[in-house]
Amino acid sequence: MNEGGSGVGPILAHMFEQAPNFMALLRGSDHRFELANPAYIELVGGRDIVGRTVAEALPDAAAQGFVAILDEIYRTGEAYSARGALFRRQGRPGEPASDHYLDFVYQPLLGADGKVDGVFVQGADVTERFRVQQAQRESEELYKGLFDAIDEGFCIIEFFDGPHGPDSDYIHLEANAAYARHAGIENVVGQKLREMVGDEADAWIERYGKVLRTGEPIRFQQELVATGRFLELAAVRIEPPNRKQVAVLFQDITARRRAELALAELNTTLERQVEERTAELMAAEETLRHSQKMEAVGQLTGGLAHDFNNILAGISGSLEVMAARIAQGRVAELDRYITAASGATRRAASLTQRLLAFSRRQTLEPKPVAANKLVEGMQELIERSVGPAIAVETAGAAGLWTCFVDADQLENALLNLCINARDAMPDGGKITIETSNRWMDESSAQQRGLTPGQYVSICVSDTGTGMTPEVAARAFDPFYTTKPMGHGTGLGLSMVYGFAGQSGGAARIYSEPGQGSMVCIYLPRYGAADAAEQAREIEKGEAPRSSAGEAILLVDDEPLIRMLASEQLEALGYHVVEAEDGASALRLFESQGPFDLLITDVGLPGGMNGRQLAESIRALAPDLEVLFVTGYAENAVLNHGHLDSGMHVMTKPFQLDHFARRVKALIARTDD
Repeated sequence: MNEGGSGVGPILAHMFEQAPNFMALLRGSDHRFELANPAYIELVGGRDIVGRTVAEALPDAAAQGFVAILDEIYRTGEAYSARGALFRRQGRPGEPASDHYLDFVYQPLLGADGKVDGVFVQGADVTERFRVQQAQRESEELYKGLFDAIDEGFCIIEFFDGPHGPDSDYIHLEANAAYARHAGIENVVGQKLREMVGDEADAWIERYGKVLRTGEPIRFQQELVATGRFLELAAVRIEPPNRKQVAVLFQDITARRRAELALAELNTTLERQVEERTAELMAAEETLRHSQKMEAVGQLTGGLAHDFNNILAGISGSLEVMAARIAQGRVAELDRYITAASGATRRAASLTQRLLAFSRRQTLEPKPVAANKLVEGMQELIERSVGPAIAVETAGAAGLWTCFVDADQLENALLNLCINARDAMPDGGKITIETSNRWMDESSAQQRGLTPGQYVSICVSDTGTGMTPEVAARAFDPFYTTKPMGHGTGLGLSMVYGFAGQSGGAARIYSEPGQGSMVCIYLPRYGAADAAEQAREIEKGEAPRSSAGEAILLVDDEPLIRMLASEQLEALGYHVVEAEDGASALRLFESQGPFDLLITDVGLPGGMNGRQLAESIRALAPDLEVLFVTGYAENAVLNHGHLDSGMHVMTKPFQLDHFARRVKALIARTDD
């Protein structure tokens, strides 16, 4: 402490020295520093002041009027106090000036003659507090400006307990200028709901009370009956819940609502007129529709009859000519007629497949597929389909495994997903098609409805509007769509889902509102054993012969099919046992087995279809290979899930040499 002979005792001197507030003692009318504690010295920037006048030691303070205040105290003998007074302290050499806000008191000291002979200075540097308060005031002013500038009505309500029970009423704490414009009620701040609109208070309490209890925001429309206004409102709880406050934002939609009601009335009138007019036309139209249906059926059946009659004429004519040439001994001329009959048969099969495709009953024909190559080959088609506003990028994984799938159906599914992605980006965006290898353990496989193992994933992602959890959960449901009427059937994603499941995999959606969507198809990896089989199947040349007289159980209810297949297989050295239905086939398997291969039609008489027969036999011989031969693969039997390992399909009609190679390949699998 700097002392000048004041006679202050040791205890008081220690308190003066350690005081957190700044203190100083000025003597004489020229205000000369007699004492100053460390806090004061720190306030004035560490300057040497004791023994000097204020004007000499602190010219910056003198320039800001502090000396004039001291002069006034000497003149009047009255104390002076200030709160938040600005003191702009000059900086040390090389430093800028700094602003300090001070709370202080100038207390006059009287001498023996009763006149002022000194001033005691005491105060605190409240700069930080002042700045916090100033920032708070500025924030409040900004909030108030924004609050009043909002075009929509806005208010904050606070619930309280009333005669009707806990939280049965609320009071308006704040409201902006637009409140009155939209709600039609002036000076709402301080008003209680039940005093304002008692007859309809319960409805508003129910709405906002639920927000207060649950914390879940709401949006709704409701009429404010007291003023005849239709309002569109949104409400959110103000945290923490014990404040019992809810913020409400709303706007007047009375004009729009009246227009909607008028339009609804007009629609009702028009619907009534349309119904009346429709009733008048129903009888005539029913006759016309029946006539048109019969004409359409006639055209279809007529066209089919024409095509099939031409085909049958070619086949039967070729057979008749061959019979005549054989009778004449002119066998050298048979090849041309055999070729003609075979070509007619292929045309008939092609026609059948087109009809089945039209009715969505075609058989899946899975083959090894390189997904990266398939995606690359489709990119141009996808780009044309989604349009120039959508960028299409691909990210194919290096070393991607081969999958076993119907390539045509995979292309359809991929195109379907890209078109769905396009529809989710009405203002343009980006589609990314990504492939990768996936190992599924028990947990990850269970989440996707798969069995653990290796899979190839093909994911289509977009930068579109995304889906809510509720929409994503139903997106695969048949006929579910969020598109406007006439812009979608709701079958696209359900077909992708069914195709993935039928192929032994799964389809899943990952999406968030505003973050886009990603749909992934997971397909099983094509194994090395399957690849070896496929390689054997596609070998060209003569049909391979049996190497050890392997036994085959052949089941078909069509005698001609059994005869042709049996003769072909026996000519190649196989031992063939025939059955016409499932029950007799099961008995033959038990009595004449073991067999190296089961060949069965899917649709069999007698109550046991081909799939049931295969499962019953494989319960006895789990490793037995099964080949289904069918006209259209009876979807109810084969397409409710993917075929188990060791089960295969061929579609009738087929060439017998191809059939023989398929048989040889499947028996080779058993031998392996």
